[in-house]
Amino acid sequence: MDAEGRWLVVGLGNPGPEYLANRHNIGFLVLEVLAERSRSSFRGHRVRAEVAETRLDGVPAVLARPRSWMNESGGPVAGLLSYYSVQPQRLVVVHDELDLPFATLRLKFGGGDNGHNGLRSIRRSLGSGDYHRVRFGVGRPPGRLDPAVYVLRDFSAAERKDLDVEVDRAADAVQMLVTEGLERAQNTFNG
Repeated sequence: MDAEGRWLVVGLGNPGPEYLANRHNIGFLVLEVLAERSRSSFRGHRVRAEVAETRLDGVPAVLARPRSWMNESGGPVAGLLSYYSVQPQRLVVVHDELDLPFATLRLKFGGGDNGHNGLRSIRRSLGSGDYHRVRFGVGRPPGRLDPAVYVLRDFSAAERKDLDVEVDRAADAVQMLVTEGLERAQNTFNG
């Protein structure tokens, strides 16, 4: 694959089976769907990530899941951008968002980190927050539960009923962003 026109799609999460169904790992779940759809599989990469080189509706893309902790995602993301010669403007980061109700999607380019340690790490490593984000709402924690504890908990039974459908919808949003552009994807999924 030539670097021209290629996208890097990164799903944020924490490595290890004990974190798989956590709210914080929604990025990993969305990338798993994208890999299945494109009949590609992840393999280890030297920059502390698992990658799948593929095409999303004909557009060259690298799907990546950092093998670092969430708050150290920036190193692997910067390494992958460099290795694959992809500009940050063609980076999509899929992540959980506390300030959105469960399964609400918001696509945007740039912006702040909103207290998200994974995004903060990427900003530190890239020197900028100018990249695409697909934000998947996980809602605010109930009562006085610490948000850091909440995002490391599995989705509730009620949320799990709809989770597969909503993860598919988030994968649709990533595909549309990459193939048809941000504005079209926002008009379709930000409602």
